[in-house]
Amino acid sequence: MTEDATSSAPDRTVPAHRPVEVWAPNAAEVQLVSEAGPVAMSRDDSGWWHAGLADTSAGADYGFLVDGAGPFPDPRSRRQPAGVHGLSRTFDPAAHAWQDGAWTGRQLAGGTIYELHIGTFTPEGTLDAAAARLDHLVDLGVDFVELLPVNGFNGSHNWGYDGVLWYAVHEGYGGPAAYQRFVDACHAAGIGVIQDVVHNHLGPSGNYLPNFGPYLSDAEGNTWGASVNLDGPDSDEVRRYIIDSALMWMRDYHVDGLRLDAVHALKDHSAVHLLEQLAEETAVLSAFVGRPLTLIAESDLNDPRLITPREANGYGLDAQWSDDFHHAVHVALTGETVGYYADFAPLGALAKVLTRGFFHDGTFSSFRGRLHGRPVDLQRMPAWRLVVASQNHDQIGNRAIGDRLSAQLDTGQLAIAAALTLLGPFTPMLFMGEEWGARTPWQFFTSHPEPELGVATAEGRIGEFARMGWDPAVVPDPQDPATFERSKLDWSELQRPDAGRLFAFYSHLAVLRREHCDLTDPRLLRVAVEFDEADGWVKLTRGATEILLNLSTSPRWVPAAGSTVVLAFANNADAAPRLDAGQVLLPPHSVAVLA
Repeated sequence: MTEDATSSAPDRTVPAHRPVEVWAPNAAEVQLVSEAGPVAMSRDDSGWWHAGLADTSAGADYGFLVDGAGPFPDPRSRRQPAGVHGLSRTFDPAAHAWQDGAWTGRQLAGGTIYELHIGTFTPEGTLDAAAARLDHLVDLGVDFVELLPVNGFNGSHNWGYDGVLWYAVHEGYGGPAAYQRFVDACHAAGIGVIQDVVHNHLGPSGNYLPNFGPYLSDAEGNTWGASVNLDGPDSDEVRRYIIDSALMWMRDYHVDGLRLDAVHALKDHSAVHLLEQLAEETAVLSAFVGRPLTLIAESDLNDPRLITPREANGYGLDAQWSDDFHHAVHVALTGETVGYYADFAPLGALAKVLTRGFFHDGTFSSFRGRLHGRPVDLQRMPAWRLVVASQNHDQIGNRAIGDRLSAQLDTGQLAIAAALTLLGPFTPMLFMGEEWGARTPWQFFTSHPEPELGVATAEGRIGEFARMGWDPAVVPDPQDPATFERSKLDWSELQRPDAGRLFAFYSHLAVLRREHCDLTDPRLLRVAVEFDEADGWVKLTRGATEILLNLSTSPRWVPAAGSTVVLAFANNADAAPRLDAGQVLLPPHSVAVLA
């Protein structure tokens, strides 16, 4: 085996024409199973079993018998054409003739992310079909596309967070070859790719890792099941399993970054946390491949240590999501204050998020019943390290009926949400379809072949909504195929006049971000917010640029220093802002950008 360029540990992936090996430290016997019949494997001192010169040519199906049980798929399988319960198939990532030699990557700072789910982004639900829609994203002006998880899961469709084979690409999306074609197409269009990956738990069906070794922890689990063994006996190889998978996406598939799901659920008491180790090895790989590689954490801890450089005793990740931004924008526009929205009721919450990064930065969280978060260092932490959205897969899909903001708000209010997201101080992320005010819901859907899992999933969803005050009677059945079909984007909606007008506004916002350096200034200390709670207006000042927002249903005078309106949008297409002696009259539910 060759040595991994990013580590002193061997590269344990299974390319074509190389000996097959698998880690099973507690097994007494392991056999390689293929069309040629079973082949005995030999064990080394580290618990790895080797098959010598067994046939693993490209396209060969194989699996492993562990102490007579199985055959099981390879834990590092690249392809699962027969599903997660079937045999693995060899795949040579080097066989792809990459066309992105001129691609030098993109820095996250100043960029815009577009989050999408392959199965519902297009009617076909494939990577090739998504690649055919890239012109739309170019017209929109995004810099990165972020894919929800694509790794191997049981069934035909789900969100992707029930994956059990972290090295494989779901066959229904087109498999690994289609994934390479998609990344190549994105880079040709000038768009970087961020892959959402899940390392905090495994799905409920097809997880054979415990048959091979101590991949799961005996300690307390997390919300989704058993925790992964990150710090117990034999955890060194488990950590390598995770990190090698992460590096694989960026090395073999030319991905530009990873979104790390729910890192607060990673239970690791090691002196060097898994995230710090991953950040260090990613930096080494970035230097090796000669392009930026980005790590973005999803965390509900509001802890800046995740994005503090390693030199300053942080974990060294590049960015993290800030749900506080979403909550503040959602409450300001919808007035919804149940559950975790309760603390974000006044416009002061929005102002605090825009100027200090987190709302809960050591303050009392009524939803949690305790103090939560810690402050962002405004002097040193650049604002682009916080990724924000007014809508995303979690905040829409985890609502009772998966309703988007477009189900509650008019077009002017949707434009206000867009302006806050794209012209605020943070890294903006859009969710597929929001750019035209998509009216299709995005609901929680599954396709568990096992009936008992389907029932348990549906019952669990209803239980989750109790604290939010949502009616369980309206929750759609995740297992109903109609729930999945309803969640697919309807691209014909773009023909509606209001949809086209909103899309054009989003595109103009992206242009403003590129053309006005004030709007990518990373210093939170250069952000000022004024608001009037009673009149319902907000003004965000970034250098010489002012963003004026009228959240009320009546015209409002807003003080302004700028003399030129460079962009405006109102719910009434014929309404326009009026400048008069240092103030602007804003129509109801409208935005005006002044310079």
